[in-house]
Amino acid sequence: MSDRSDDQPLSAPAEAAPTETPIQRALREKQEAIAARPKPPRGGRFQREQAARIKSGAARPWSSK
Repeated sequence: MSDRSDDQPLSAPAEAAPTETPIQRALREKQEAIAARPKPPRGGRFQREQAARIKSGAARPWSSK
């Protein structure tokens, strides 16, 4: 059996694997999950339909005075 303290350190060097707090890891995983969600279509007919929608206040003409 060889002595581990002579062969290699127990932990990896700091520059090889940056340490990350649990909060930072959770934030990174959350951002990756958000980025992995399907995105709505961009441009074309979909965008024209979105722009042509009735404005929210126009549906209630009695509320504008």
